[in-house]
Amino acid sequence: MQGQDTPKCLWLWISLCWSRYTSKHLWPWISPGRSRYNPEEAVAHEQELLKWNGWGYNDSKFIFNKKGQAEFTGKRYRLGGMILPTFKEWIEKTFGASLEHKTTSRASLNINDVPPSIVNEAFLQDLRDTKISYSQDAEDRVFRAHGHCLHEIFILREGMFKRIPDIVIWPVCHEDVVKIVELACKHNLCIIPFGGGTSVSSALECPEEEKRTIVSLDTSQMNRILWIDEKNLTACVEAGIVGQDLEKQLAESGFCTGHEPDSMEFSSLGGWVATRASGMKKNIYGNIEDLVIHIKMVTPRGIVEKNCQVPRMSTGPDIHHFIMGSEGTLGVVTEVTIKIRPVPEYQKYGSVVFPNFERGVACLREVAKQRCAPASIRLVDNAQFQFGHALKPQVASIFTSFLDGLKKFYITKFKGFDPNILCVATLLFEGDREKVLQHEKQVYDIATKFGGLAAGEDNGQRGYMLTFVIAYLRDLGLDYYVIGESFETSVPWDRVLDLCRNVKERIVRECKEKGVQFAPLCTCRVTQTYDAGACVYFYFAFNYRGISDPIHVYEQIERAAREEILANGGSLSHHHGVGKLRKRWMKESISDVGLGMLRSVKEYVDPNNIFGNKNLL
Repeated sequence: MQGQDTPKCLWLWISLCWSRYTSKHLWPWISPGRSRYNPEEAVAHEQELLKWNGWGYNDSKFIFNKKGQAEFTGKRYRLGGMILPTFKEWIEKTFGASLEHKTTSRASLNINDVPPSIVNEAFLQDLRDTKISYSQDAEDRVFRAHGHCLHEIFILREGMFKRIPDIVIWPVCHEDVVKIVELACKHNLCIIPFGGGTSVSSALECPEEEKRTIVSLDTSQMNRILWIDEKNLTACVEAGIVGQDLEKQLAESGFCTGHEPDSMEFSSLGGWVATRASGMKKNIYGNIEDLVIHIKMVTPRGIVEKNCQVPRMSTGPDIHHFIMGSEGTLGVVTEVTIKIRPVPEYQKYGSVVFPNFERGVACLREVAKQRCAPASIRLVDNAQFQFGHALKPQVASIFTSFLDGLKKFYITKFKGFDPNILCVATLLFEGDREKVLQHEKQVYDIATKFGGLAAGEDNGQRGYMLTFVIAYLRDLGLDYYVIGESFETSVPWDRVLDLCRNVKERIVRECKEKGVQFAPLCTCRVTQTYDAGACVYFYFAFNYRGISDPIHVYEQIERAAREEILANGGSLSHHHGVGKLRKRWMKESISDVGLGMLRSVKEYVDPNNIFGNKNLL
């Protein structure tokens, strides 16, 4: 990496914050030590923490120890350091996997496999003049050449991408981005914006046919809260900040956004905007489109932003809705003003067990109809319940084990629930303590009408916690010939059950036809609820021993599953976005005329295709 000392734009930013404070009585947020900020050190530290060819932190992973027991390493998560006594049996029974059949992946990146960096020397000289940090190192370029689709991680474990960014550039403020885009236009380069790198739509992959220099514009060093307005409950934030840092910094002042996607530890605010993200607690706080007040975006035509920061405008089509979901095809989001809320006074988890999935869905429908959904309410089917149970850690005492057995006896024997059919909803309530308790009673009363039984706070909390560690399981699966992925959709209430059943049956049928020797795991959960429908999230995995090209087979099956979703009235995506992975269905999803409208915006804003990642269109 080559770079800058204290960026000039930082002083501009401090001056701007001060002027806003004096004129609007806003509180400027200046991170400690920011005036001596070193992008090079920050980037190196980040890459040391994270896996280069898998999900999440280096020190956090599922493993089988020397005794053959499953455990989760590290201390970052509640599951860290715990033995999972039934997981080995579950993975063997579910997939036909065996600890004796283990694959090997590359332990480190082979520099000789990495495509060379091809950068115009005139552009490099202009870039050096800006004092903006950049790198042509192989590790930096590969780190930003991909997201976290199955095929991308498989390539990293087994081979190398044919095309990766030629150079990585780290702006630290809006003005830096303006300079980079201007240089890209001058030298006819291709820019691919990079936030947290958690894409699951092939959005970050470089088009193999792209002959121009490809710039990965990494926004990670644009990670400051510029100001907080306590009167209007808004905050202006740079787009590169990741979710957990945003919430942590806001909490220091007593605020939160409440936006918690499953990837919030690593995904960025700009990425949320670019993909129209949704969070687990959207019932209280809303999706990203509900949180956004103002967006600043740099495009080849110039800067796009509204002239004021108000809750609503009637000035033609909302330009924010051209930006949200644009997936890096129009420009770079640099700053976002979002709604904030006081940190909730009280938080309480809960869970409900239902005799079957049909009853659970009916309950969630009624909760949505009465508009009394808690911050989070998620219903897992039986296969996912069994999956979660297999991840239950070893109990610490005989008494705890006795209580667990008593609960199981009560539900299965006394109440007559079939353990192979029942399903579970996890709940999270937030807000004023008295209102939370009233809200909790209302939801449990509705659940009772559909045969639901309260299953305790611990199960609710465990279910919520597993959201953040479950992504680590794919890396373990790949070590033992098991490949897996997730995909999602939104669907009207009257089609939820049919869609879930038909998609699962289609996957099983496709696996048999494609020569998969072992029965696949196909499971789903209802994750977000609305007045008119719900989001359904699928997990799909299978043992690929005996298959010569497992990724090709997987992609054929996933494509069939997506066709089934669309045939059953589901959407192309609820929150993952389109990228390059799902764009073949865009015309079917939004109509030929709708696609033409998007193309017209692209042609006007970016006539030379500077933002040439080839997503969406």
